[in-house]
Amino acid sequence: MASFDSFKIKKQLLNALNDLGFDKATPIQQESYSPILAGSDFVGIAQTGTGKTIAYLLPILQDLKYSEQKSPRVLVLVPTRELVIQIVEEVEKLIPYINVRVLGVYGGTNINTQKIAIAEGIDIIVSTPRRLYDLALASSLKLKTIKKLVIDEVDIMLDFGYKTQIKNIFELLPAKRQNILFSATMTTYVDKLINDFLVNPVKKTISLSGTPLDTISQESYAAANFYTKVNLLNHLLKDKEEYNKVLIFVATKVKADRLFENLDFESEVSVMHSSKTQSHRSKSIDNFTEGTTRILIATDVISRGIDIDMISTVICFDASLYPENHIHRIGRTGRAEQQGKAILLYSEKEILLKDEIEKLMNYKIPDKEFPAEVEVTTRLTPEEMEPQFLDQEEEVTYKEGSAFHEKSAKNSKQKVKRISYQRKLKIRFKKPIRRGDKIQNKNKKKR
Repeated sequence: MASFDSFKIKKQLLNALNDLGFDKATPIQQESYSPILAGSDFVGIAQTGTGKTIAYLLPILQDLKYSEQKSPRVLVLVPTRELVIQIVEEVEKLIPYINVRVLGVYGGTNINTQKIAIAEGIDIIVSTPRRLYDLALASSLKLKTIKKLVIDEVDIMLDFGYKTQIKNIFELLPAKRQNILFSATMTTYVDKLINDFLVNPVKKTISLSGTPLDTISQESYAAANFYTKVNLLNHLLKDKEEYNKVLIFVATKVKADRLFENLDFESEVSVMHSSKTQSHRSKSIDNFTEGTTRILIATDVISRGIDIDMISTVICFDASLYPENHIHRIGRTGRAEQQGKAILLYSEKEILLKDEIEKLMNYKIPDKEFPAEVEVTTRLTPEEMEPQFLDQEEEVTYKEGSAFHEKSAKNSKQKVKRISYQRKLKIRFKKPIRRGDKIQNKNKKKR
């Protein structure tokens, strides 16, 4: 890896990098610096945990001249509040020796306070799309002065939930601007954006889309249902030496709260999701980052871009509904060349999702034998008892000794409505119906 000293970087930025202990540039930082500094539209694809944030901040800060202008010149769009906070912190680490004003804005906080801060003058604004659009419509924020637009985690930003918001924001931006796109995975929506809005972009792919880091070892366990997964987690997490800092991803807010209530390590667990207040979410991350809690349960609200040091293990309690999000989940470990571990728990109903994840990664996740000492329970959650997730109208039983275990006689006699294979796929992969991250969007029928 090349040294930052070999880059065309002003002394003030080099001093900040030295203070942070950064001397060698990662491959994505090497490939992106010159094209972004030259003003070219840029698309960067690299594995999560390889320094993409620094990759676009360095050339932007190198080119940003001092100005007393009130309106911002750089806009960074990200999908979550936590990522806004993190990127603002990254900017602040790089600017102790230069005069740059940065502000992060997002929903869930007082918009009037943000309007006052904007009126005082900023150079770089980092924001979630909806709050940015609200501020622009209120005439508190002028976007015609934007010279550089960064869309971080672009694949999720252009998903159905954010696509309209991004399009509306584009209409408020000047036509002549530099566009910078970064992500760990690519989708057809990203390709369309590149074709529609970018002008002869420089594309740099450091890894194939969907490739996990080599520093992450992966394994999986087949578990019949929610409470069997809970029993398995309680068994695994007893080993506090191996599982010393564990991030657990679940599919829904309801599951996050239910898992928190059923783990045996209450004093060691924090939980966060989009229904929690911002202060609760920040405190949960701070406690986990500082080691006050050993385990953090979260929805995909923090699977994108959040950088927490030394996570020993990421556990995917549910298989990701969209396979590219598995890459982002497990990418919270194995960062900065540290070794990490990822575990996927999946039920029989999630085999299709596991197959899609493995197809994207071009990697078969090794199956571990289910521990004999862990109880396989027949207890079901209300969601698991809903007939729409069962394939056919027959007695629901599992072969003893297989990965998915036999139900009690009482439960095995339950009849359910026949659902075709095609209908099941439609249920699982239907378009989201609400605004926001598609991971948080579920079927219209409340589960």
